[in-house]
Amino acid sequence: MYDYVIVGAGSAGCVLAGRLTENPSLNVLLLEAGPPDDADEIHIPAALNLLFQSTYDWGYRTVPQERAAGQSVYWPRGRVVGGSSSINAMIYIRGNKHDYNTWRDEYGCDGWGYTDMLPYFLRAECNSRGASAFHGDSGPLSVVDPKFRSSSASAFVDAAVGAGAAANADFNGASQDGVGFYQVTQKDGRRWSAADAYLHPAAGRPNLTVRTDCLVTSVLIEGGRAVGVRYIHRGTEHDVRVQSEVILSGGAVNSPQLLMLSGIGPADHLREHGVAVVADSPGVGANLSDHPIASALWSTPKVRSLAEMAGPRNLLRWQLTHTGPMTTNVAQAGGFARSDAGLPAPDIQWHVLPVPFRNGGLSDPTERGMSVLVTLVAVRSRGRIQLRSADPRHRPLIDPAYLSDPADIEALVRAISIVREIASVKPMRKMCAAELAPGPDLRADDELRDFVRRDVNTLYHPVGSCAMGGESRLDASGLATVVDTELRVRGVDGLRVVDASVMPTVPRGNTNAPTIAIAERAADLISGRAPLAALEPSELALAAF
Repeated sequence: MYDYVIVGAGSAGCVLAGRLTENPSLNVLLLEAGPPDDADEIHIPAALNLLFQSTYDWGYRTVPQERAAGQSVYWPRGRVVGGSSSINAMIYIRGNKHDYNTWRDEYGCDGWGYTDMLPYFLRAECNSRGASAFHGDSGPLSVVDPKFRSSSASAFVDAAVGAGAAANADFNGASQDGVGFYQVTQKDGRRWSAADAYLHPAAGRPNLTVRTDCLVTSVLIEGGRAVGVRYIHRGTEHDVRVQSEVILSGGAVNSPQLLMLSGIGPADHLREHGVAVVADSPGVGANLSDHPIASALWSTPKVRSLAEMAGPRNLLRWQLTHTGPMTTNVAQAGGFARSDAGLPAPDIQWHVLPVPFRNGGLSDPTERGMSVLVTLVAVRSRGRIQLRSADPRHRPLIDPAYLSDPADIEALVRAISIVREIASVKPMRKMCAAELAPGPDLRADDELRDFVRRDVNTLYHPVGSCAMGGESRLDASGLATVVDTELRVRGVDGLRVVDASVMPTVPRGNTNAPTIAIAERAADLISGRAPLAALEPSELALAAF
């Protein structure tokens, strides 16, 4: 019998497995639905598009989006050891301090404010720039500056500064506003996933068991307590029991689905699918939030595209030296802006790609061009995950309700105007021959609203569907939160959720680093250790002198 069973070897699950098994007296089983992460294309940074709709991807699609021209949006999610950290664009962004202070102040999440979370970001991080007030240099997660910088990305940064944006060399430092190049989770020119950072170094521990290709179908609950899980491996059903806790780390889609399959969720919805109700928890699956994007594209006929560089010669270069264009994470540069000067924090993020981004990244580039993914990071719209069937092999219904709050589309329209201003400044103006999207003929706000509705896509950051909150606090959907501030599922003992689904709101930025930090803190809570002391960056700076 195991002390803990962790469901899902994604970013959070890898952290938990690595940290919990540091205690040799604890036996941990980690179950992953997908295969091991041993494919070459996982480790070559520029090959990330080859992972979409592959065996390493759940390949989800949303239900048709009512306010987004009826689109069904493709949602890649990692179905492999390392989870989405094995298929993502490797951007290391923590979010804004305002995000975490909102969790604390508006949702009652004591212990999850910015100064509470900073020590866990530092503990996780090994930044190539060294230790500082905002960065760690001895953690397992390798964070580095990009080895390869495209001329398109450099042109955007220079043009944005010329248009009045601040140059920012560290979006995780004192200020998030401005433009620059992103740091990435790589090591020696290779992807450095949560599995590389936390799981593989623990692989030889006798108290850790990892099983792949195991689809967990339900949590076993007896007398109001989680006592194990049931899973299918190669067509055979197995039960495994635990002495302490079951921990769900399946992410914002799979964790609420598994709770509902296990009888924890909105009672009426469960009964519709013939699932016996164990705990009526209307918030399960609700409060779903994601970063929507609209894509601004330009033709750059004189600039070699990344697709042209991804040939045998540069592949061989990467294999021999781990240098060159194949080390790129594609979304190399960007930054943060405010669509309204009165906002308390940035609401827009730029992601600059040296290729035209079409069809959610599924279409191969056929022309020379560049893209700026105009990303809304302060999102008001809320959606829901629901069961499609009581059969765990059936994919759930995913409805992010894109643009259901009118404020979201208005912010994106304003942001398109800002990025057009940037494109009108040298050197971007000189590089770009024509605007491909939205297109020079679309100028009026109504025209741009229609463009956003037709073009809206995901930046792959779903959160919130098992939201955390203090006692008597509601999530942004107005429903009781699913887990408490120690990530324990309300209504069932011995069961926690540790992944991006517990975030009350989506942070301003890419969500992998926050997920890892959440799991770092959760490992202390689960182990009964006192959480790390809250830390002001100024305190750390003073301690360095």
